[in-house]
Amino acid sequence: MGGIFYIVFERSGEKVSEQKQTFYLTTPIYYPSAKLHIGHAYTTVAGDVIARYKRLRGFDVMYLTGTDEHGQKIQKKAQAEGKTPKAFVDEIVAGIKELWKKLDISYDDFIRTTDERHKRVVQKIFKQLLEQGDIYLGEYEGWYCVDDEAFFTDRQVQDGLCPDCGRPISKIKEKSYFFRMNKYADRLLRFYEENPGFIEPESRKNEMIQNFIKPGLEDLSISRTTFDWGIKVPDDPEHVVYVWLDALTNYISALGYGVGDDAKYKKYWPADVHLVGKEIVRFHTIYWPIFLMALGLPLPKKVFAHGWILVQGEKMSKSKGNVIDPVPLIERFGLDAMRYFLMREVPFGSDGVFTPEAFVERLNADLANDLGNLLHRTLTMVEKYHQGVVPEMVEGATEYDEAFRELALNTVKRVEAEMDKFQFSVAATAIWELVRAGNRYIEQTQPWNLAKDPGKHHLLGSVLYHLLEVLRMVSIMIQPFMTQTPSKMWAQLGLEEGPQTSWESLAAFGGLRPGTQTKKGNPIFPRLDAKEEIEAIYRMTTSATPAAEDRNTKQKEAKREEQKEMEGIIGIEDFGKVDLRVAEVVAADRVPKADRLLKLQLDLGEEKRQVVSGIAEHYRPEELVGQKVICVTNLKPVKLRGELSQGMILAASQGDRLVLATVSGDISNGSKVK
Repeated sequence: MGGIFYIVFERSGEKVSEQKQTFYLTTPIYYPSAKLHIGHAYTTVAGDVIARYKRLRGFDVMYLTGTDEHGQKIQKKAQAEGKTPKAFVDEIVAGIKELWKKLDISYDDFIRTTDERHKRVVQKIFKQLLEQGDIYLGEYEGWYCVDDEAFFTDRQVQDGLCPDCGRPISKIKEKSYFFRMNKYADRLLRFYEENPGFIEPESRKNEMIQNFIKPGLEDLSISRTTFDWGIKVPDDPEHVVYVWLDALTNYISALGYGVGDDAKYKKYWPADVHLVGKEIVRFHTIYWPIFLMALGLPLPKKVFAHGWILVQGEKMSKSKGNVIDPVPLIERFGLDAMRYFLMREVPFGSDGVFTPEAFVERLNADLANDLGNLLHRTLTMVEKYHQGVVPEMVEGATEYDEAFRELALNTVKRVEAEMDKFQFSVAATAIWELVRAGNRYIEQTQPWNLAKDPGKHHLLGSVLYHLLEVLRMVSIMIQPFMTQTPSKMWAQLGLEEGPQTSWESLAAFGGLRPGTQTKKGNPIFPRLDAKEEIEAIYRMTTSATPAAEDRNTKQKEAKREEQKEMEGIIGIEDFGKVDLRVAEVVAADRVPKADRLLKLQLDLGEEKRQVVSGIAEHYRPEELVGQKVICVTNLKPVKLRGELSQGMILAASQGDRLVLATVSGDISNGSKVK
């Protein structure tokens, strides 16, 4: 069910059938109790990057997002503002849709749990599960967190605090319908074993098994009677369906499952990937699969749980005054700058850190100095030396050409491999390695010297062609990340959307047609005044709360501690506690304005991590990729120049020489070093 459909069209009177693969992905449906922040934007931009990439590769994509609008918390907030719950959520949902528009999110459907199409499916499912004995009526007594809409056992609660959000919670007692969770526990474990890629990162699966399934799944309360803002239980309107049976059903109710026209359900289900934040993994990898098993429906192929965007080392919270609104950043720096930073800065699956310094440094280093500079200086030379016309490529014109072309073609393969694994930052790193290689190619070939000799005009033209062709390839590969920049580049390169800008054209070097008229414009990414822009970001993103003001006063002190923290020194008595693992370097990049620091993306087998290391004076980023190093994995994460470092790699030094400790390539990533 789902996966492939056929387009039938006529050609010269004959019918031709073309097979096209489907791809269905979803974000979590967001809880509209307040404005969304940069963390919500991160998830949705990530989904949009996947959707755009898959469309470029020829897939028929269904990208779903939406809102989870029922529950006690919404009802209380609406009452506090003197509004009905529906009026309250309508205003916030309008703001969410406006934010998705500002972020250029190309979703195909927006589901609301207040939609009639959704309510009908939830009630149908509830009735079916009740009739087949998976749901029964009982009485609930236990801990309940209003803010998280979650129930907890005595074992999970300590000191009367919610184990998820840390807020005080209380015990409640009420009649409730329950779902028999433990009935499906063994079947769920077998599914995990038979589908090892179902939960990513791998560490999330281990957490679900050890913390929730093995201790024993308790029957789940799936209705409430203490409030009425929700979907009524069929034939028992005293109860409303509790949030997770209601909310999770959106993934199939949006497809028309079970009511009337279910063509979309048949076409797209099961989902290829549910994108979720790590705080809701349990609901998507335990509750949702079990509900589907009980209904006799296929399970989604993958649940990918990403980390959080941390601000000043902490999860964003309105009470802490560290919530970042993405809208002012978009309005000041542009949409593509915001999207690129989110996808480039954070290894998908891990936590990442937002700081104004890191944001501005990333824009200046990658967008202004690298991409913007390569485009502008190349087009300037084409205009100066070749009347703005794309020249011919000459085979073997310089000794650097072949390696440059090979790097461009290999970059396409690397990007495809990493995008298929949802490793967006690694894919973006690969693209920017090619961009930087373009700037190095200019220094190596020195077109200005070739221009001095009329006899080398054809060689000069070939050099310029190589640069223009790489820029064309880069403009295609960045399309999932940056939705406005590619068209700006095409306008300057003399291209229109079509065969020359298709993903298929990346299969060979030389897709740019000689004779094309270029049109140099202004730099697409002007360099920013770092000090001025950093101060502006602090003003626009810092909430006026005592907590926020206190953080600002402590910021300089924290910066002074960063260098000390980087050393990662431990006492000899603690050496036995050190966890050393084999890690493969999958990407490496310089930390802007830090001569000694490299930022490494490490594959540890079951997870990927980012480590910042002071080895930039001894290693170039490109020579580290593929090496297997030894990583200390149980160090406390620290921030170095605004970058999150989740461990330390080992190296030996002698005088001015430093050499990394490496291991044989046949040792599996994540192996323990003893």
